[in-house]
Amino acid sequence: MDATTSPANKRAILFVVSTVSSLVMLDSNIVAVALPTIARSLNADFGEVQWVITAYVLPFAALLLPAGSFSDKVGRRLAAVMGMAIFALASLFCGLAKVPLVLDLARAVQGVGASLVMTSSLALINHIFQGGERAKAFAFWGSSLGIAITCGPIIGGVISSVFGWQWAFLINIPICIALIAGILKLVPESRDPDAKGLDYAGIGTFSSGLFLSTWAVIDGNAVGWLTTTVLLRLVFGIALLIAFIVVEKNVPRPMFDLALFRSKSFVGAAFAMMGYAAGAQVLIFYLPLYLQNAFGLSPMRAGISMLPFALPMFLVPRLIARFHWSQRFSLGLGLTITAIADLALALLAHVDASYTPFAIGMLTAGIGAGILNGETAKAMQGAIPTSRAGMGSGIGGTTRFTVLLFGVAALGAILVATATERFAPLAQQLGIEPLRAAEISKRFSAGDAAAALHAIPDDLKVSVGNALREAFQSGFAYAAIAAAAVAITSLLLTLAFYSRDSAQAPVGDDEAMFVAGE
Repeated sequence: MDATTSPANKRAILFVVSTVSSLVMLDSNIVAVALPTIARSLNADFGEVQWVITAYVLPFAALLLPAGSFSDKVGRRLAAVMGMAIFALASLFCGLAKVPLVLDLARAVQGVGASLVMTSSLALINHIFQGGERAKAFAFWGSSLGIAITCGPIIGGVISSVFGWQWAFLINIPICIALIAGILKLVPESRDPDAKGLDYAGIGTFSSGLFLSTWAVIDGNAVGWLTTTVLLRLVFGIALLIAFIVVEKNVPRPMFDLALFRSKSFVGAAFAMMGYAAGAQVLIFYLPLYLQNAFGLSPMRAGISMLPFALPMFLVPRLIARFHWSQRFSLGLGLTITAIADLALALLAHVDASYTPFAIGMLTAGIGAGILNGETAKAMQGAIPTSRAGMGSGIGGTTRFTVLLFGVAALGAILVATATERFAPLAQQLGIEPLRAAEISKRFSAGDAAAALHAIPDDLKVSVGNALREAFQSGFAYAAIAAAAVAITSLLLTLAFYSRDSAQAPVGDDEAMFVAGE
């Protein structure tokens, strides 16, 4: 056994590669807590604040699958280094941004780098670790993301309160430099030996089709589904995705091998990934807003108060790894707990519960998310041959973050629409025009209470503030119910497709099973 594959070197490689993936999650989590501060600093409403997340996730999701194919072709280590360099440069421009447009553009470039980082890091784990080692490696990977989620709210809260939100991005630069050095020193290069060339037609049709489709969904909530621009984006987006399917059927080495849909374990894992993204992971973005709007917490205190949700994301994957549960049982358990937690959070928000019971609800949600975080990634990777590890990580990441993007947009639309509707009666009594009332509600929902109450007479600010808080809580409750519905639907579909036989299949089945199906 040479130095590259020695146990000690494998542990070092796993640490570096897992940290690389964690940085992507850490950045999202830090930013989530800082959103209200960004809204106040840049005078942004809820829609503009939502784009700070969307501008990052949209190109990230659209490029994950091409990034996986790219890393298989040019080398997974090289792709990881390129992704880290792009991510660091974009973080610099995020930290220097003075207006929402510049911040959003820099976030989009960050998403490009993050797509290379995520797919290459998962592919490296899948390539380097085999058999039982792989299950433990993915458990460590899941725990590493859990650490990022655990520390992210606290770091984001401290940075926003003490140094300013800009440092939530600037802190990435020295971290990226250290990780690039670690990758170059420790990680061996690997490629798909059968890769003939990049699937340019597949990359173009898929990336542009997914981009236009998701952009249509985001703007459909804001400007109307029947507007010309939204309809054109939707039509062209769907047409390009259909063209992508045609292209993939006619290339010798497709970027997305459609034979995967013959595998019950792959389809079941995909549904589980959807439930995780829209039922559990989406809470990362809305819980900090709730803690600051409903309980009036500062960013720092909100970050600390996120620990009941974040801590299980670190602890649960390590605990689950000790049990020899079937993949089907683990996925079903995680989705069940997630659905229960979402419903509990909805009820607690509806009755204006204090922080203590709400923290118990967050703890339950964190347990469900902790189970699903590593298990869904392991299930998706395990349904794909090791030689196509880049494709596997691209498909898994695309599924997760595309659904997350739709989840953020859909739940945000539900939250704001409900909050605006509930606030409208009081606004009417005060003589506030409907459009102005909607703007006030959006400002408050974004976490900028000061801007929302700026034009309200002093003797009415307390009553209006209470009405806005109650309206926001109602919006959050309805959004949580929608998240629970997604989790329940995903649970039923996962159990239906992920058969008991496929659940017992070992991670990394051979090419024959992949082609023949299960």
